[in-house]
Amino acid sequence: MTTTSPPAETTAVSPTAKALWRRGRGALVAAAVLAVTGIVLAFLQDSPSGPLDPRSASPTGSRAIAELLADRGVDTRVVTSAAEAADAAGPDTTLLVAHPDSLGDAALATLRDATAGRTVLLAPTAVSLPALAPDVTVTPSSSAASTLSPDCGYEPARRAGTATLGGVGYTAGPDTDPSVGCYPFVGAPTLLVISHATSDTILLGTPEALRNDHLADEGNAALALQLLGAHPDLVWYLPSGGEAAAAGGDETFTDLIHPGWRWAALQLGIAAALAALWRARRLGPVVTEPLPVVVHAAETTEGRARLYHRTGARDRAADALRTAARGRLAPLVGLPRPAADGVVELTEAVAAHTGDPAPAVHHLLFGPPPADDTGLIRLADDLDALERRVAPDHAHPRSKDRPQ
Repeated sequence: MTTTSPPAETTAVSPTAKALWRRGRGALVAAAVLAVTGIVLAFLQDSPSGPLDPRSASPTGSRAIAELLADRGVDTRVVTSAAEAADAAGPDTTLLVAHPDSLGDAALATLRDATAGRTVLLAPTAVSLPALAPDVTVTPSSSAASTLSPDCGYEPARRAGTATLGGVGYTAGPDTDPSVGCYPFVGAPTLLVISHATSDTILLGTPEALRNDHLADEGNAALALQLLGAHPDLVWYLPSGGEAAAAGGDETFTDLIHPGWRWAALQLGIAAALAALWRARRLGPVVTEPLPVVVHAAETTEGRARLYHRTGARDRAADALRTAARGRLAPLVGLPRPAADGVVELTEAVAAHTGDPAPAVHHLLFGPPPADDTGLIRLADDLDALERRVAPDHAHPRSKDRPQ
Protein backbone atom coordinates (compact mmCIF):
# COMPACT_ATOMS: atom_id res chain seq x y z
CA MET A 1 0.00 0.00 0.00
CA THR A 2 1.41 3.33 -1.02
CA THR A 3 0.97 6.32 1.23
CA THR A 4 1.40 9.89 0.19
CA SER A 5 3.18 12.09 2.66
CA PRO A 6 1.68 15.53 3.23
CA PRO A 7 3.49 18.35 1.49
CA ALA A 8 6.12 20.04 3.60
CA GLU A 9 5.29 23.46 4.90
CA THR A 10 7.10 26.25 3.14
CA THR A 11 8.74 29.07 4.99
CA ALA A 12 8.44 32.56 3.52
CA VAL A 13 11.85 34.13 2.98
CA SER A 14 10.67 37.68 2.21
CA PRO A 15 8.69 39.55 4.90
CA THR A 16 5.03 40.12 4.21
CA ALA A 17 3.38 43.54 4.11
CA LYS A 18 1.80 42.89 7.49
CA ALA A 19 5.20 42.04 8.99
CA LEU A 20 6.76 45.16 7.49
CA TRP A 21 3.96 47.30 8.93
CA ARG A 22 4.34 45.72 12.37
CA ARG A 23 8.08 46.30 12.26
CA GLY A 24 8.01 49.89 11.05
CA ARG A 25 4.81 51.31 12.51
CA GLY A 26 6.59 52.56 15.64
CA ALA A 27 9.05 54.63 13.62
CA LEU A 28 6.31 55.92 11.32
CA VAL A 29 4.11 56.98 14.23
CA ALA A 30 7.05 58.71 15.93
CA ALA A 31 7.96 60.52 12.70
CA ALA A 32 4.34 61.63 12.20
CA VAL A 33 4.07 62.93 15.77
CA LEU A 34 7.38 64.78 15.38
CA ALA A 35 6.30 66.33 12.07
CA VAL A 36 2.95 67.48 13.44
CA THR A 37 4.64 68.89 16.55
CA GLY A 38 7.18 70.77 14.44
CA ILE A 39 4.46 72.26 12.23
CA VAL A 40 2.38 73.32 15.23
CA LEU A 41 5.40 74.89 16.93
CA ALA A 42 6.33 76.66 13.71
CA PHE A 43 2.84 78.17 13.48
CA LEU A 44 2.75 79.08 17.16
CA GLN A 45 6.21 80.61 17.18
CA ASP A 46 6.03 82.14 13.73
CA SER A 47 6.70 85.85 13.96
CA PRO A 48 8.26 88.40 11.64
CA SER A 49 11.99 88.66 12.14
CA GLY A 50 13.10 91.22 9.56
CA PRO A 51 15.16 94.28 10.46
CA LEU A 52 13.15 97.31 11.61
CA ASP A 53 9.93 95.29 11.64
CA PRO A 54 7.66 96.64 14.42
CA ARG A 55 6.27 93.11 14.89
CA SER A 56 9.69 91.53 15.40
CA ALA A 57 11.21 90.88 18.84
CA SER A 58 14.65 90.08 17.38
CA PRO A 59 17.56 92.41 18.24
CA THR A 60 17.28 94.17 14.87
CA GLY A 61 13.48 94.44 15.02
CA SER A 62 11.43 97.37 16.34
CA ARG A 63 8.69 95.73 18.37
CA ALA A 64 9.78 97.51 21.58
CA ILE A 65 9.14 101.02 20.25
CA ALA A 66 5.83 99.89 18.71
CA GLU A 67 4.66 98.63 22.13
CA LEU A 68 5.77 101.85 23.84
CA LEU A 69 3.83 103.84 21.28
CA ALA A 70 0.78 101.62 21.80
CA ASP A 71 0.91 102.35 25.54
CA ARG A 72 0.65 106.06 24.64
CA GLY A 73 -2.32 105.56 22.32
CA VAL A 74 -0.46 105.51 19.01
CA ASP A 75 -1.72 102.85 16.62
CA THR A 76 0.99 101.30 14.41
CA ARG A 77 -0.03 99.89 11.06
CA VAL A 78 2.42 97.95 8.89
CA VAL A 79 2.15 98.31 5.10
CA THR A 80 4.28 96.69 2.44
CA SER A 81 3.69 98.77 -0.67
CA ALA A 82 3.94 102.43 -1.58
CA ALA A 83 0.32 102.48 -2.69
CA GLU A 84 -0.85 101.22 0.72
CA ALA A 85 1.40 103.75 2.45
CA ALA A 86 -0.02 106.63 0.40
CA ASP A 87 -3.61 105.48 1.00
CA ALA A 88 -3.07 105.14 4.75
CA ALA A 89 -1.26 108.48 5.14
CA GLY A 90 -3.18 111.58 6.21
CA PRO A 91 -2.85 114.88 8.04
CA ASP A 92 -3.02 113.09 11.42
CA THR A 93 -0.61 110.33 10.41
CA THR A 94 3.11 109.75 10.77
CA LEU A 95 4.56 107.86 7.80
CA LEU A 96 7.82 106.00 8.46
CA VAL A 97 9.75 104.66 5.47
CA ALA A 98 12.14 101.98 6.69
CA HIS A 99 14.25 101.43 3.56
CA PRO A 100 13.81 104.39 1.22
CA ASP A 101 16.89 103.58 -0.88
CA SER A 102 15.38 100.24 -1.88
CA LEU A 103 12.44 101.81 -3.70
CA GLY A 104 12.06 102.20 -7.42
CA ASP A 105 11.04 105.37 -9.25
CA ALA A 106 7.33 104.51 -9.26
CA ALA A 107 7.25 103.85 -5.51
CA LEU A 108 9.22 107.04 -4.79
CA ALA A 109 6.80 109.07 -6.90
CA THR A 110 3.86 107.57 -5.02
CA LEU A 111 5.40 108.47 -1.65
CA ARG A 112 6.20 111.99 -2.82
CA ASP A 113 2.48 112.57 -3.43
CA ALA A 114 1.47 111.17 -0.02
CA THR A 115 -0.08 113.72 2.39
CA ALA A 116 1.23 112.60 5.77
CA GLY A 117 1.37 114.95 8.71
CA ARG A 118 4.95 113.78 9.33
CA THR A 119 7.26 111.69 7.17
CA VAL A 120 10.26 109.95 8.76
CA LEU A 121 12.93 108.64 6.40
CA LEU A 122 15.46 106.17 7.80
CA ALA A 123 19.00 106.58 6.43
CA PRO A 124 18.12 107.95 2.98
CA THR A 125 21.04 108.70 0.66
CA ALA A 126 21.49 110.28 -2.75
CA VAL A 127 19.54 107.33 -4.20
CA SER A 128 16.17 108.40 -2.77
CA LEU A 129 16.70 112.01 -1.64
CA PRO A 130 16.17 113.61 -5.10
CA ALA A 131 12.59 112.30 -5.06
CA LEU A 132 11.74 112.67 -1.36
CA ALA A 133 13.83 115.71 -0.34
CA PRO A 134 15.13 117.33 -3.54
CA ASP A 135 17.14 120.17 -2.00
CA VAL A 136 18.97 118.04 0.59
CA THR A 137 22.44 116.72 -0.11
CA VAL A 138 24.34 113.92 1.57
CA THR A 139 27.46 114.91 3.45
CA PRO A 140 30.16 112.31 4.08
CA SER A 141 29.89 111.29 7.70
CA SER A 142 30.46 108.33 9.99
CA SER A 143 29.57 104.96 8.49
CA ALA A 144 28.70 103.59 11.94
CA ALA A 145 26.32 104.83 14.62
CA SER A 146 27.75 106.41 17.77
CA THR A 147 26.57 108.37 20.80
CA LEU A 148 26.09 112.01 19.85
CA SER A 149 24.76 115.14 21.54
CA PRO A 150 21.87 117.07 19.95
CA ASP A 151 23.61 120.50 19.78
CA CYS A 152 20.47 122.11 18.39
CA GLY A 153 17.33 123.93 19.50
CA TYR A 154 14.88 121.28 18.30
CA GLU A 155 12.75 120.59 21.40
CA PRO A 156 12.34 116.76 21.02
CA ALA A 157 16.09 116.33 20.53
CA ARG A 158 16.89 118.68 23.42
CA ARG A 159 14.59 116.73 25.77
CA ALA A 160 15.97 113.34 24.64
CA GLY A 161 19.61 114.35 25.09
CA THR A 162 22.37 112.11 23.79
CA ALA A 163 21.25 109.39 21.39
CA THR A 164 22.60 106.75 19.02
CA LEU A 165 22.87 108.66 15.77
CA GLY A 166 25.45 109.05 13.03
CA GLY A 167 25.59 107.14 9.79
CA VAL A 168 24.65 109.62 7.05
CA GLY A 169 24.96 113.39 7.36
CA TYR A 170 22.65 115.87 5.63
CA THR A 171 22.95 119.43 4.42
CA ALA A 172 19.87 121.48 3.53
CA GLY A 173 20.07 123.58 0.39
CA PRO A 174 19.14 127.26 0.11
CA ASP A 175 15.71 126.48 -1.36
CA THR A 176 14.79 124.06 1.43
CA ASP A 177 11.94 124.96 3.75
CA PRO A 178 12.90 126.03 7.27
CA SER A 179 15.01 123.24 8.72
CA VAL A 180 17.02 122.42 11.78
CA GLY A 181 19.91 119.98 12.05
CA CYS A 182 20.78 118.00 15.17
CA TYR A 183 23.33 115.44 16.34
CA PRO A 184 26.16 116.69 14.13
CA PHE A 185 29.10 114.51 13.26
CA VAL A 186 32.11 116.08 11.52
CA GLY A 187 30.08 119.24 11.08
CA ALA A 188 27.10 117.58 9.36
CA PRO A 189 23.79 116.95 11.19
CA THR A 190 22.66 113.32 11.21
CA LEU A 191 19.07 114.30 12.10
CA LEU A 192 17.50 116.87 9.83
CA VAL A 193 13.99 118.27 10.37
CA ILE A 194 12.39 120.07 7.41
CA SER A 195 9.25 122.01 8.29
CA HIS A 196 6.51 122.55 5.72
CA ALA A 197 3.28 124.53 5.98
CA THR A 198 1.16 121.71 7.41
CA SER A 199 3.67 118.88 7.79
CA ASP A 200 7.32 118.10 8.32
CA THR A 201 9.91 115.63 7.06
CA ILE A 202 12.54 114.08 9.33
CA LEU A 203 15.71 112.47 8.03
CA LEU A 204 17.56 110.08 10.35
CA GLY A 205 21.12 109.18 9.37
CA THR A 206 20.81 105.75 10.96
CA PRO A 207 17.89 103.63 12.23
CA GLU A 208 19.89 102.21 15.17
CA ALA A 209 17.93 104.20 17.75
CA LEU A 210 14.71 102.38 16.74
CA ARG A 211 16.08 98.87 17.08
CA ASN A 212 15.20 96.66 20.03
CA ASP A 213 18.82 96.19 21.06
CA HIS A 214 19.54 99.95 21.21
CA LEU A 215 16.22 101.42 22.32
CA ALA A 216 17.18 101.41 26.00
CA ASP A 217 20.55 103.11 25.33
CA GLU A 218 21.03 106.82 26.05
CA GLY A 219 17.96 108.87 25.08
CA ASN A 220 16.95 106.67 22.14
CA ALA A 221 13.52 105.75 23.53
CA ALA A 222 12.65 109.37 24.33
CA LEU A 223 13.75 110.56 20.90
CA ALA A 224 11.89 107.78 19.09
CA LEU A 225 8.66 108.36 21.03
CA GLN A 226 8.70 112.06 20.21
CA LEU A 227 9.54 111.58 16.53
CA LEU A 228 7.01 108.80 15.90
CA GLY A 229 4.32 109.68 18.42
CA ALA A 230 3.42 113.15 17.19
CA HIS A 231 0.18 111.83 15.63
CA PRO A 232 -2.29 109.14 16.78
CA ASP A 233 -1.62 106.92 13.75
CA LEU A 234 1.74 105.59 12.61
CA VAL A 235 2.05 103.97 9.17
CA TRP A 236 5.18 101.82 9.14
CA TYR A 237 6.18 101.16 5.54
CA LEU A 238 8.34 98.04 5.10
CA PRO A 239 8.97 97.58 1.36
CA SER A 240 8.49 94.03 0.11
CA GLY A 241 8.55 92.17 -3.16
CA GLY A 242 9.90 94.15 -6.09
CA GLU A 243 9.96 97.37 -4.03
CA ALA A 244 12.49 95.92 -1.56
CA ALA A 245 15.12 94.70 -4.02
CA ALA A 246 17.98 96.33 -2.14
CA ALA A 247 16.60 96.29 1.38
CA GLY A 248 18.14 92.96 2.33
CA GLY A 249 21.72 93.91 1.58
CA ASP A 250 24.37 91.26 1.17
CA GLU A 251 22.58 88.53 3.12
CA THR A 252 23.59 84.91 2.90
CA PHE A 253 21.21 82.04 2.22
CA THR A 254 21.09 81.10 5.90
CA ASP A 255 20.21 84.70 6.81
CA LEU A 256 17.12 84.45 4.60
CA ILE A 257 15.85 81.23 6.21
CA HIS A 258 13.28 81.68 8.93
CA PRO A 259 14.76 80.79 12.36
CA GLY A 260 11.84 78.45 13.01
CA TRP A 261 12.92 76.20 10.15
CA ARG A 262 16.42 76.00 11.57
CA TRP A 263 15.00 74.72 14.85
CA ALA A 264 12.77 72.31 12.94
CA ALA A 265 15.78 70.98 11.01
CA LEU A 266 17.69 70.55 14.26
CA GLN A 267 14.77 68.65 15.81
CA LEU A 268 14.49 66.40 12.76
CA GLY A 269 18.23 65.70 12.89
CA ILE A 270 18.05 64.72 16.56
CA ALA A 271 15.01 62.54 15.87
CA ALA A 272 16.82 60.83 12.98
CA ALA A 273 19.85 60.16 15.18
CA LEU A 274 17.65 58.68 17.92
CA ALA A 275 15.81 56.53 15.40
CA ALA A 276 19.12 55.29 14.01
CA LEU A 277 20.30 54.37 17.50
CA TRP A 278 16.97 52.67 18.20
CA ARG A 279 17.02 50.57 15.02
CA ALA A 280 20.78 49.99 14.86
CA ARG A 281 22.22 46.50 15.27
CA ARG A 282 23.15 45.84 18.88
CA LEU A 283 26.56 44.40 19.66
CA GLY A 284 26.38 41.42 22.00
CA PRO A 285 26.77 37.66 22.22
CA VAL A 286 25.92 35.54 19.23
CA VAL A 287 22.33 34.34 19.34
CA THR A 288 21.52 30.98 17.80
CA GLU A 289 18.48 30.88 15.60
CA PRO A 290 16.82 27.80 14.12
CA LEU A 291 17.10 27.72 10.35
CA PRO A 292 14.15 26.77 8.14
CA VAL A 293 16.28 24.03 6.53
CA VAL A 294 19.33 22.02 7.55
CA VAL A 295 22.47 22.85 5.55
CA HIS A 296 25.10 20.13 5.79
CA ALA A 297 28.76 21.10 6.02
CA ALA A 298 29.52 19.19 2.83
CA GLU A 299 26.94 21.23 0.93
CA THR A 300 28.45 24.45 2.24
CA THR A 301 31.93 23.28 1.19
CA GLU A 302 30.72 22.31 -2.26
CA GLY A 303 28.89 25.58 -2.67
CA ARG A 304 31.99 27.57 -1.80
CA ALA A 305 34.05 25.41 -4.15
CA ARG A 306 31.63 26.14 -6.98
CA LEU A 307 31.93 29.87 -6.29
CA TYR A 308 35.73 29.61 -6.37
CA HIS A 309 35.54 27.65 -9.63
CA ARG A 310 33.08 30.09 -11.21
CA THR A 311 35.29 33.09 -10.46
CA GLY A 312 38.55 31.29 -11.22
CA ALA A 313 39.81 31.97 -7.70
CA ARG A 314 42.40 29.16 -7.66
CA ASP A 315 44.67 31.24 -5.45
CA ARG A 316 42.01 31.50 -2.73
CA ALA A 317 41.13 27.80 -3.02
CA ALA A 318 44.78 26.76 -2.83
CA ASP A 319 45.36 29.03 0.15
CA ALA A 320 42.36 27.51 1.94
CA LEU A 321 43.64 23.97 1.28
CA ARG A 322 47.17 24.76 2.44
CA THR A 323 46.01 26.64 5.55
CA ALA A 324 43.80 23.74 6.63
CA ALA A 325 46.59 21.21 5.96
CA ARG A 326 49.16 23.22 7.92
CA GLY A 327 46.70 23.51 10.82
CA ARG A 328 46.34 19.73 10.94
CA LEU A 329 50.03 18.97 10.40
CA ALA A 330 51.38 21.25 13.14
CA PRO A 331 50.10 19.20 16.12
CA LEU A 332 50.97 15.95 14.31
CA VAL A 333 54.66 16.90 14.16
CA GLY A 334 54.72 18.16 17.76
CA LEU A 335 54.27 21.87 17.14
CA PRO A 336 51.64 24.12 18.69
CA ARG A 337 48.81 25.14 16.39
CA PRO A 338 49.94 28.82 16.21
CA ALA A 339 53.18 27.51 14.64
CA ALA A 340 51.22 26.38 11.56
CA ASP A 341 52.22 29.62 9.80
CA GLY A 342 55.89 29.32 10.74
CA VAL A 343 57.48 28.66 7.37
CA VAL A 344 60.90 27.39 8.43
CA GLU A 345 59.82 25.64 11.63
CA LEU A 346 56.91 23.74 10.08
CA THR A 347 58.82 22.87 6.91
CA GLU A 348 61.74 21.35 8.82
CA ALA A 349 59.48 19.40 11.20
CA VAL A 350 57.38 17.88 8.37
CA ALA A 351 60.50 17.06 6.31
CA ALA A 352 62.02 15.28 9.35
CA HIS A 353 58.88 13.16 9.83
CA THR A 354 58.46 12.19 6.18
CA GLY A 355 62.04 12.14 4.94
CA ASP A 356 61.04 14.35 1.99
CA PRO A 357 63.41 17.13 0.93
CA ALA A 358 62.70 20.40 2.74
CA PRO A 359 62.35 22.41 -0.55
CA ALA A 360 59.67 20.00 -1.76
CA VAL A 361 57.75 20.28 1.51
CA HIS A 362 58.07 24.06 1.47
CA HIS A 363 56.79 24.21 -2.12
CA LEU A 364 53.83 22.00 -1.23
CA LEU A 365 52.81 23.91 1.94
CA PHE A 366 53.81 27.48 1.05
CA GLY A 367 54.30 27.49 -2.71
CA PRO A 368 52.60 29.63 -5.38
CA PRO A 369 49.00 28.97 -6.46
CA PRO A 370 48.48 26.42 -9.24
CA ALA A 371 48.13 27.63 -12.78
CA ASP A 372 45.00 25.61 -13.70
CA ASP A 373 42.28 23.41 -12.24
CA THR A 374 44.31 20.27 -12.84
CA GLY A 375 47.13 21.69 -10.75
CA LEU A 376 44.66 22.55 -8.00
CA ILE A 377 43.36 18.97 -7.88
CA ARG A 378 46.93 17.66 -7.86
CA LEU A 379 47.72 20.02 -4.94
CA ALA A 380 44.79 18.64 -2.93
CA ASP A 381 45.94 15.07 -3.58
CA ASP A 382 49.54 15.85 -2.64
CA LEU A 383 48.45 17.47 0.63
CA ASP A 384 46.36 14.42 1.49
CA ALA A 385 49.28 12.15 0.71
CA LEU A 386 51.59 14.25 2.88
CA GLU A 387 49.22 13.99 5.82
CA ARG A 388 49.01 10.21 5.42
CA ARG A 389 52.79 9.90 5.45
CA VAL A 390 53.12 12.08 8.59
CA ALA A 391 50.53 10.15 10.62
CA PRO A 392 48.63 7.37 8.89
CA ASP A 393 46.41 6.84 11.92
CA HIS A 394 45.27 10.48 11.89
CA ALA A 395 44.70 10.88 8.19
CA HIS A 396 42.23 13.46 7.01
CA PRO A 397 38.69 12.01 6.85
CA ARG A 398 38.46 12.67 3.14
CA SER A 399 41.56 10.59 2.48
CA LYS A 400 40.00 7.51 4.12
CA ASP A 401 37.27 7.47 1.52
CA ARG A 402 39.67 8.02 -1.33
CA PRO A 403 40.49 4.83 -3.25
CA GLN A 404 44.06 3.63 -2.73
